[in-house]
Amino acid sequence: RIQAHKDGDDVTLFSRRLTDVTHQYPDIVRHVRQYVTADTAILDGEAVAFDHETGTYRPFQALMRRRRKYRVSEVAGEIPATYRAFDLLYVDGESCLYRSYPERRAKLEEVIGRDKHISPADRIVTGDTDGITEFYLACIERGLEGVVCKSCADDSFYRAGAREWQWIKWKSDYGPDLSDTLDLVIVGANAGRGKRAGTYGSVLCAAYNHEEDLFQTVCGMGAGFSDVDLSDLPRRLAAAKVDRQPARVMVNPQAAPDFWFAPARVVEVLGLEITESPVHTCNWDPERRRGLALRFPRFVRWRDEKSPEQATTAAEIAAIFRRQGEV
Repeated sequence: RIQAHKDGDDVTLFSRRLTDVTHQYPDIVRHVRQYVTADTAILDGEAVAFDHETGTYRPFQALMRRRRKYRVSEVAGEIPATYRAFDLLYVDGESCLYRSYPERRAKLEEVIGRDKHISPADRIVTGDTDGITEFYLACIERGLEGVVCKSCADDSFYRAGAREWQWIKWKSDYGPDLSDTLDLVIVGANAGRGKRAGTYGSVLCAAYNHEEDLFQTVCGMGAGFSDVDLSDLPRRLAAAKVDRQPARVMVNPQAAPDFWFAPARVVEVLGLEITESPVHTCNWDPERRRGLALRFPRFVRWRDEKSPEQATTAAEIAAIFRRQGEV
């Protein structure tokens, strides 16, 4: 969490504990100086390591190397910092603390010239809990730890350090994530693009339907892989690669991958919840044309010791889905 203080061309950055961290973020200083149009301002925001090619956030630890007094410029070149502004506390001689949040946000958007390295934080305005959940899950998938929900009421003033009901934090610790991982079988992959060109961009994963002796799809997964994992995917999957859809793999046309693999390689996968899906075929109901899918899957590790028939079964995933409905 970083507060940015701008007074003309002078920019000072403070941590949550009011430690001066200006020297650690010369790139943020430069962007505040260039893109904050107000003469004087105090911004409340966060420094993040954002991968502009994939649209995802890298772990915060990536920026911790800047705490060293030396090689800051070198590290800043390797891991550029992006500043996401949450709120506006002061602008051009006027305190914003007793303005409502919608007023502060509107003024914040006025004083920041949008650039990929500095901008107001993404948000939605809604009173619909399902919409909030969707936004929260999308943020988790992009590598964030959660969201902050702020009141839009007339008295939604800024009170430092006090949450009350003006704002609450919803982190992944509080979310509906599964209590255990799933062991799934890779049955397909899509070609990588951009930063992932030359390897696979995502893999299609399936559960084992023991009764029908079929592998039924549960999710497409592209998150959780390190750069080393990604570059190694073609080698790991080479022996299982086939020219057409395997007979024991049940896939809807909407989920058909660029490349097919015979069921062989098992991966451990972490997700947030099991939902009904018209695309994936796990525990497929032909009358309702619905299966079950794992939302926001992330790669955990390879399970080389497991055979595909030892993977999580479609019946087990159906049982998880039923338990979710009982919570």
